[in-house]
Amino acid sequence: MSPLSPKATPLPPLPSDDPLTAAQWKTLLAITDAIVPAIKPISTANTQTEIAVADNAYSTAVSKLQACTPANDPDAETAAKDYLDDYASKDPAFKLALTRILAIYLPQSQKNEITMVLNILNTRAGSFALTGYLTPISEQPAHIRESIIQSWATARLGLLRQLHKSLTVLTKQTWIKITPSLRRVLGVPRVPIGMKSGKGYDYEFIQFPPGDKPEVIEVDVVIVGSGCGGAVSAKNLAEAGHNVLVVEKAYHWTPDHFPMSEANGWDHLFMNGAFISSDDNSLNVVAGQSWGGGGTVNWSASLQTQGYVRREWATKGLPFFTSAEFQEALDRVCGRMGVSTEYIKQNRSNEILLEGARKLGWSHKPVPQNTGGNQHWCAHCTFGCGSCEKQGPVVSYLPDAAHAGAKFVEGFHAEKIVFASKGGKQVATGVLGTWVSRDIHGGVAGSPLTRRKVLIKAKRVIVSAGSMQSPLLLLRSGLKNPQIGRNLYLHPVTMLGAFHKEEIKPWEGAILTSVVSEYENLDGKGHGVKLEATNMMPSSWLIWLDWKSGLQYKLDAARMKHMTGYISICRDRDTGRVYPDPVDGRVRFQYSTSKFDKRHLLEGLIALAKIQYVEGASEMFTIIPGMRPFIRDPLTPPGEGINDEKFQAWLDEIRARGFPTPENGFVSAHQMGSNRMSAVERDGVVDPEGRVWGTEGLYVADASIFPSASGVNPMVTNMAISDWISRGIARGLEERPRL
Repeated sequence: MSPLSPKATPLPPLPSDDPLTAAQWKTLLAITDAIVPAIKPISTANTQTEIAVADNAYSTAVSKLQACTPANDPDAETAAKDYLDDYASKDPAFKLALTRILAIYLPQSQKNEITMVLNILNTRAGSFALTGYLTPISEQPAHIRESIIQSWATARLGLLRQLHKSLTVLTKQTWIKITPSLRRVLGVPRVPIGMKSGKGYDYEFIQFPPGDKPEVIEVDVVIVGSGCGGAVSAKNLAEAGHNVLVVEKAYHWTPDHFPMSEANGWDHLFMNGAFISSDDNSLNVVAGQSWGGGGTVNWSASLQTQGYVRREWATKGLPFFTSAEFQEALDRVCGRMGVSTEYIKQNRSNEILLEGARKLGWSHKPVPQNTGGNQHWCAHCTFGCGSCEKQGPVVSYLPDAAHAGAKFVEGFHAEKIVFASKGGKQVATGVLGTWVSRDIHGGVAGSPLTRRKVLIKAKRVIVSAGSMQSPLLLLRSGLKNPQIGRNLYLHPVTMLGAFHKEEIKPWEGAILTSVVSEYENLDGKGHGVKLEATNMMPSSWLIWLDWKSGLQYKLDAARMKHMTGYISICRDRDTGRVYPDPVDGRVRFQYSTSKFDKRHLLEGLIALAKIQYVEGASEMFTIIPGMRPFIRDPLTPPGEGINDEKFQAWLDEIRARGFPTPENGFVSAHQMGSNRMSAVERDGVVDPEGRVWGTEGLYVADASIFPSASGVNPMVTNMAISDWISRGIARGLEERPRL
């Protein structure tokens, strides 16, 4: 059987205006090429542009890399030398990827910060202040540039430490996405080994003709968003006999495009290319924006809402969450997706997590998967599931809705909800937005054939755009409830990595199939951390590997086949808020992980280290800036276990260091609560039936209405609540004549 080769997915065109001047580009690329530099032996190196190392050190590096390169590579020596010779901007795709980030993804305030720093570095006085040299960094030889960046990591000024983190992470991620040399050394396959292409549903999307005036269509229900909440709602309402239209800002990609490449997948399938940082740059949100929403890019984890969370929500005046109806909804959505632990085959990373927890006497279990009775051996699912085994909305609920008569529009940006006034209340009568067609080739890489305003008139409007976008739509629509956008929960994450002597090949197998829950209730009120395996695609994982020098980073990254990676994921008690950018209206958010939640994350991190220790890890590292790795002493008596004095001293160092501000960073893949459900209007945005307070005909059905953090991957909870809300809407519509 010939290997599968997913179809290409070219990216949308870049803006015509360059985000940086020639001088600014020169400085930025000089920095990136010192973070990921070309490495050459001193006898042949051009020291202005390349990092020169002693000839014997270069030979040693080549030998180490040859040992990492897959055995089936016919010329491992050339692969190793090409990898060492590679540098960040060598491929023009690197600068193009940076241009996309700077021109499209970063809000104006963050662009201004970057250009200000680059301008300062371009002056002699500014260069001296930030680098200690009068000569601008762009004019310095490679080894001086590298030493300047190294010095920023430990600078007394917090802004320089933060600059070090931002520039190294940005460079690493952009380079990893586009370089073929790293992938060759690692041997990461383009698609999962043994994957068979699945047959997706043949969707038909409504097309609109060109026109100067808004196109007007009428339906019973319009649903904004095709993700987990919107898809469940569409199925239920269509099957109840109502005329349903689902509109989605993103575009549908058929399974033969999946999994997308790392170079394109982040841009096509994630909101803002996965570049959404908190205002203080301490946390980065990774949120799906695709046909099927987060259900297209998540990792199949399908955990039901836990009892202590249900009880907490019920005590807020929401008895539904301890009712039999809620459990029925949970079971119904899990049944439709074939959720089970029965077919799981644990990959080595997940095996180590479970076995380490067992040896420590900690509670642990497999994580149910929504894989419809299939053994899903796919670590690439974060870039779309080409096998169609993962039963996300695109494979399950949206086809069900289509079979029942639902209609769909892709490329539709919902600008505002339209209201009429009735008895002092705002009655939702539809949605106004802009539709952007595909290009002449049926993709998005060229100019769209048509842009058209569209007015969708409807008896009911359901907002299912997710916790980052749903509040913005309500605010753009003129709603004044001060709770809109507040109470944002993010399940912040920190990470631990480890090296093992055995080959792990962490990019093989299902991503998240086990969980350790020993530390999930650290405060006695349901707040704590879960310990889980994480996505190990290179551009997801290797960005967190510590950068100390260009050579050291390349050597460490090449050892990825021996790595495991894990997350300490926190059920946060303390919250942030979502709001629109004052310049262009894009999503912005304020969130700083609280001291309370940081304590829990730290305990989870230490627990992960203990698991790796008892499982024989030879080396461990955190993503805490400046925290040294732990390297196991091979002479330590095996009977010591986690009581090893050197290991305990390292754990004490982690506790003492904590998460330094401002350079430490957290990540979030779960966003909840920004339109929370409440028993009384002053406390939330929607009532217990999902209706937006102070309105009629307007509902929210997504994770933004969670009363607090779910404490588990939010997909199943989201779908069950949306199931309940949409069934209630269907009953309400039956009381009125249909269109």
